[in-house]
Amino acid sequence: MVLISGKELSELQRHTWSMAEAFGLDRRIENYQGTHPIGLYRWDLDCLIDVIDIALDDQKEYPDKNSKGYKALKELHKRLKNEYQMNFE
Repeated sequence: MVLISGKELSELQRHTWSMAEAFGLDRRIENYQGTHPIGLYRWDLDCLIDVIDIALDDQKEYPDKNSKGYKALKELHKRLKNEYQMNFE
């Protein structure tokens, strides 16, 4: 269970189009309000980590590595990777 809210959530929701092949994860993230922790399966975390990796490396999405959006998504990436390591490795 992970709580994603504020700028982290809004930045993640910008990239739900990249989750189209993830068995409804895109809709879950689009509809998620960030008011309670969200349960994620291993494959959900795999997808989210990969989507965020791609977004963070995209110069068009984040030309300024010091922007609030970039920093929020980078922090979420770190938290999700830690969650994955704690639960699945």
